[in-house]
Amino acid sequence: MQKDIQNKYDLLVVGAGAAGLMAAGIAANKGVKVLVLEKMPRPAIKLRITGKGRCNLTNAAPLLEFMDHFGRNGRFLRQAFIHFFSDELVTFFESIGVKTGIERGGRVFPLSNSAKEIVDALEKWAKQNGAKIMLNTKVVGLLAEEAKMQGVRMRNKNVKTGTFAIYAKAVLIATGGKSYPATGSTGDGYWLAQSVGHTIIPILPALVPLETAGETARKLQGLSLKNIKVILWINNKKHEEQFGEMLFTHFGLSGPVILTVSKHVSFALKESQQVEISIDLKPALSEEKLDARLLRDLNEHGKMKMHSLLKLLLPQKMISVCLELTGIPPDKLANQVSAQERKKLRTWLKDFRLQIKSNRPFKEAIITAGGVDTKEVDPRTMQSKLVQGLYFAGEILDIDADTGGFNLQAAFSTGWVAANAVAEDRKKNLLT
Repeated sequence: MQKDIQNKYDLLVVGAGAAGLMAAGIAANKGVKVLVLEKMPRPAIKLRITGKGRCNLTNAAPLLEFMDHFGRNGRFLRQAFIHFFSDELVTFFESIGVKTGIERGGRVFPLSNSAKEIVDALEKWAKQNGAKIMLNTKVVGLLAEEAKMQGVRMRNKNVKTGTFAIYAKAVLIATGGKSYPATGSTGDGYWLAQSVGHTIIPILPALVPLETAGETARKLQGLSLKNIKVILWINNKKHEEQFGEMLFTHFGLSGPVILTVSKHVSFALKESQQVEISIDLKPALSEEKLDARLLRDLNEHGKMKMHSLLKLLLPQKMISVCLELTGIPPDKLANQVSAQERKKLRTWLKDFRLQIKSNRPFKEAIITAGGVDTKEVDPRTMQSKLVQGLYFAGEILDIDADTGGFNLQAAFSTGWVAANAVAEDRKKNLLT
């Protein structure tokens, strides 16, 4: 057993990701003695791969629109965003040498297009401010007495003599969720929070690809569609719709619009509900205008076979699937297509249905839905309402949003709020 570390630090940060590094740097800059405990051999491994390695830091959307992307729990983040929002984040990164730019959809990226630049700058800044980072160190338990934090018990990968304790009056859990577990996000924070009485809203993969029934998606594998509308149906009721891009894979569906609706799919499937995705391939055309377009094409190209005529309407890869699902013979001449067959084609173009059988696993999810119940956390400080000195930041909380930089902003903002709250407590001598 290693010798316990007594009262050397004011704040222990569990997890060296976006939220953890932000909190560590801010708190250390305000005179708080900070130690970051990271179980992986490098800090912020998940942050290094976000945005396909480009790191979508935040979004330029105004506050109310930004919060709407978090759904029911968006209001919890209002206090954090009021104090530290996208403009402040951009200014912060510029202050540590990272220039950013705004792209389509308000997405903010580093001009270098390098997530590594973000991680390196954050780590360097936190250390320069005085934060210490201990790698290969897993927290295996929280130490609390009479609903007050006392420290943590941990194990270092390079030390084979058991666990040891580090004592501190403030502990921030910033371990992330359970998505991309190979990066270290294996859900450790959930059972740590539970061990001191916190409620965990059941977790599910979010922003995750979907598996479809049958062979249709596999036949279209690799095909990307743009400017289409996707409608999510749950138990034969329209749930929501999205417009944009999607991708067919060997197992089913992926791409931005699919990821956006995937959380609702995960919840529905967990409740054993029937889930379907409807694809409107011609969202710019009403039923009437599309029918008129089909009539014109069929008349103007009457001697053309249907498998050739459909090149005017569909990507090549979709033609055989369309003909198979509508029952129209590939070699049928356009001028021989019946009114009933034209109706089937029109319906299919506006409502191409695929049954969803499952979501892909956590290892393919961008983020985790569920987590520490926000009703048990003070939104002004990110401190637990159950245990004094225990704080939460980032994905460990029951907050999640669409793609577009929203989730990372939440991580940075909650980390910033928690750090400032700890620094304020230190001023009041509450950490001694």
